[in-house]
Amino acid sequence: MRRRRVLTILAAVAAAPLAGPVAALAQDRRIALGAETSLTLVGPHERTGPARAAAWAELDRIGRIFSLYDPESALSRLNRDGVLESPPPELVSLLSLAGDLHRLTGGRFDPSVQPLWQALARGGDTAAPRARVGWDGIGISAERILLRPGQALTLNGIAQGYATDRVTAVLADHGLTRALVDIGEFRAIGGPFRIGLSDPSAGLAGRVTLDNRAVATSSPGAMTVGGEAHILDPSGFGRHWSTVSVVAETATLADGLSTALCLAGADAARAILRRAPGDVVARAVTSDGDLVTL
Repeated sequence: MRRRRVLTILAAVAAAPLAGPVAALAQDRRIALGAETSLTLVGPHERTGPARAAAWAELDRIGRIFSLYDPESALSRLNRDGVLESPPPELVSLLSLAGDLHRLTGGRFDPSVQPLWQALARGGDTAAPRARVGWDGIGISAERILLRPGQALTLNGIAQGYATDRVTAVLADHGLTRALVDIGEFRAIGGPFRIGLSDPSAGLAGRVTLDNRAVATSSPGAMTVGGEAHILDPSGFGRHWSTVSVVAETATLADGLSTALCLAGADAARAILRRAPGDVVARAVTSDGDLVTL
């Protein structure tokens, strides 16, 4: 699966020149959760080295829970068996957050679209999978996660944001006061970090500067599945934007909202943002390439 985010780093570090071992810049890139991932760390080598190792270890651990590519991940086992006993607390937490977003967005954020995605990818009939979509079929508790027969979940619209927050927390725990985590979404410790907001058709559409904030971008047309835009709309909300970028306090919230707001017109999007927790700002690119602040 190609990476659906189209954010671009314009300047990894926007500050005074770095010099000497106590102001070193370390950058590292890998593939994780199906996306190119990078860490930009500022600090002495004796601090950034252990922090970087711990961050990658945390990302590997999160992948073993949420990855759809790993058949033995917790999420893959839940989708295969329809039930997961004693689920990892991270999965319980993220599914609870997904439920909050489902309610906040009036059903626009719905990870239960996975059977429809699979049917489209196979080129098969979509009527039955479409009927299985519905967050009301998910049972979530610390003891068990239960799906309705035939259901399956994708957390691609929020798991990368969650992983970004987890890695950021690990870096902060190692004493870093300036870093940028990019797992398809961005979150900054300190700053400023300048990020370009790109649209698949319009190109560079704007810029944001992060300082202890996160940004996520979703573009329905960045990839397709079975000839349909990859942000699925089984409930008929309509796809209103070419790209949506959300700046929020956490990458988890930014990720989920950027996905859902693609299915919200301007008035509905603004109503959702007014109800969202914290200080949230969204920018959207129209089909004509105009940038709108929501």
